[in-house]
Amino acid sequence: MKLSVATNFKADFLDAIKGYPVTELFGKLPSDSIGGGRASFMLSPLTVAQLKEHIRSAAAQGIGFNYLINTACMDNREFTRSGQADLERLLELVEECGATAVTISLPFLLPILKKRHPGLKVRVGVYARIDSVAKARFWEELGADCITLESISVNRDFAMLKAIREAVKLELQLIANSNCMMFCPLSGQHMVNLSHASQKGHASRGFMIDYCALRCSAEKLADPGNYLRSEFIRPEDLDTYAKIGFTSFKILERGAPSAVLAQRVRAYSEGRFDGNLLDLIQPYGYKDSAGAAPGWSENLWTFLKYFFRPGTVNTSELLKLKKLAEKRGLLSAMDWDPVYIDNRKLDGFLAGMREIDCRVTDCSRCGYCAAWTGTAVTIDSKFQSEMLALYADAFGSLYSGRFWGVEARTVKKS
Repeated sequence: MKLSVATNFKADFLDAIKGYPVTELFGKLPSDSIGGGRASFMLSPLTVAQLKEHIRSAAAQGIGFNYLINTACMDNREFTRSGQADLERLLELVEECGATAVTISLPFLLPILKKRHPGLKVRVGVYARIDSVAKARFWEELGADCITLESISVNRDFAMLKAIREAVKLELQLIANSNCMMFCPLSGQHMVNLSHASQKGHASRGFMIDYCALRCSAEKLADPGNYLRSEFIRPEDLDTYAKIGFTSFKILERGAPSAVLAQRVRAYSEGRFDGNLLDLIQPYGYKDSAGAAPGWSENLWTFLKYFFRPGTVNTSELLKLKKLAEKRGLLSAMDWDPVYIDNRKLDGFLAGMREIDCRVTDCSRCGYCAAWTGTAVTIDSKFQSEMLALYADAFGSLYSGRFWGVEARTVKKS
């Protein structure tokens, strides 16, 4: 088994994962000319010197580094002289810092990398949305060294996983601990939103209302079955994937404290976890051994830098949204578990999923995940009702235009 693990670039991170089968770290600067899969406000501040030193320290432990240029959209700048110059400067910097690989999602970038920077391995990220034999073959023939398959479409489609594995020879990788909903209709918009929110020079200047994350987290609270109608792979189920040829897995999330990342690496390395499954798969609301880890939102400068836009949004509405996000744990850590998924009570869950073709199945008629939810998932009812009311108000503000101060004066009749 090989683990590619997100890094938070903290001083204690490398020691925390020492001794486990981690072959590669992945991460990037909070912003650069190309952008990537997370908004700048989600990531810790990082200088080029710190990036270089982190890569050097990882190499001393025999661990490679994968720099992410996995943007879903470059605003067509890849077809301009200035855009190409920015790309080349970034790639030169990445190599100078000692990276061994880069992750991309745009097909046009792969042959550029192979021609100009043949010393870098090229991995294709989940934002490329590879979920079929034809797509995998396309990228292999283009020269990719590794493909991370689109987890929301294939992580539980074993017929497709087997077909792709048999069709291509290059390394295939699966994201193990993401909790996006299967076939999520928000994913395309989310990828583009996040990409632009980490691009230097973009008109948004890093500002982003993460509507997709808000909607996703609300959907899960409203219908807890959505926690299980998801892409996650439990540590206990890695062997199921290994038997059809998948032994390379990615562990998320770059914004997590070192203790949380180490817990995830340990669980997937050992193939077992006792506790709240959300501690492994949820990309927010982190806790560490000392209790609640400080969230970025406690840093006033960070809030002002990325979100204080009085000329863009209604400040009072933004502060209400900030309160919701903090209470939900989206932007800061929590010191309790309002939602608890008992991992031990999910033993046997995947076996039944293998008999269901979710791509053509109506969840409301199937009922499989709903039944397991009743057994394994508990939610604090007071928290659930309070949060759903806050979500309803937030979405009302966004949809009506109140959030930006541009509410329609009249409602047009269709």
